[in-house]
Amino acid sequence: MKWHTGHKNTIVNGIPRIGFMKGGEAAKWKDIDMADQFLAEAKDYVYEHKDKPFFLYYSMQQPHVPRTPHPRFKGKSGLGPRGDVIMEADWCIGEFIKTLETEGILENTLIIFSSDNGPVLNDGYYDDAVEKLGKHTPWGSFRGGKYSLFEAGTHVPFITYWKGTIQPKISDALVSQLDLLSSLATLVDSNIKGKDSDNLLNTFLGKSDTGRDELVIEATTRTALRKGNWIMIPPYKGDAIIESVNIEIGNSKEYQLYNLENDKGQQINLAKTNNKKLEEMIAVFETTRGTDYDEIELIELK
Repeated sequence: MKWHTGHKNTIVNGIPRIGFMKGGEAAKWKDIDMADQFLAEAKDYVYEHKDKPFFLYYSMQQPHVPRTPHPRFKGKSGLGPRGDVIMEADWCIGEFIKTLETEGILENTLIIFSSDNGPVLNDGYYDDAVEKLGKHTPWGSFRGGKYSLFEAGTHVPFITYWKGTIQPKISDALVSQLDLLSSLATLVDSNIKGKDSDNLLNTFLGKSDTGRDELVIEATTRTALRKGNWIMIPPYKGDAIIESVNIEIGNSKEYQLYNLENDKGQQINLAKTNNKKLEEMIAVFETTRGTDYDEIELIELK
């Protein structure tokens, strides 16, 4: 697989990597077998712990680059390696849920499915992700993508499933993955609390539509504020677009203020026309985040 950006160090099975590796022959692997191996390990964990409470963090490598589908899925989507590995990930999730059902614990298991960041197409390899995208828009109606402070970078898939307990619904509640710590602690009657973690158990279980009032969002060490339907992005130095992946990351020499209720695509910057809201957002942001902006180019509010 030919590298595109940065992935040009250690080569394993013809695929160049980020960084260098040690360990010799014993440290090598075959990418096409990784999904099956991780699924097998996850299933074995269930078999070994099904008779008592357990926590399993199942981190899937698909559809992250390098996108290398098993031969069973190669070419099946018609959308290139990216489409094929998404099909493979979907299959793995289905097989894992089947395991919970077969072992008789599906109705006693809370499943949480989420992502680490927004979408990116060409992220290091020439794998036809851009050329074979078709009519699919991974970022939906949002602006930006991975690496971005715009919504497409930080507004990620988040699904909770508990057969017989959670009734299917769509929620607009503002939540953070950080909130899982306090929420799951409450679920199991633990007194563990996270400093930045809110107890939103009822929200995750579909019993409430109330989420956080506000949230500091982050992308590649830069931060911004989401409060209700408002987003404030402070000024940052640097390029506005990462050309190698063709993604706007939110950098600007001026403050940005967006109202998602009327402008989900963040096309209308209200920073200059709604000074009162901007000042309010900055005050909340500085109280929560602090005022030590290493890379922020501050401007004077007028």
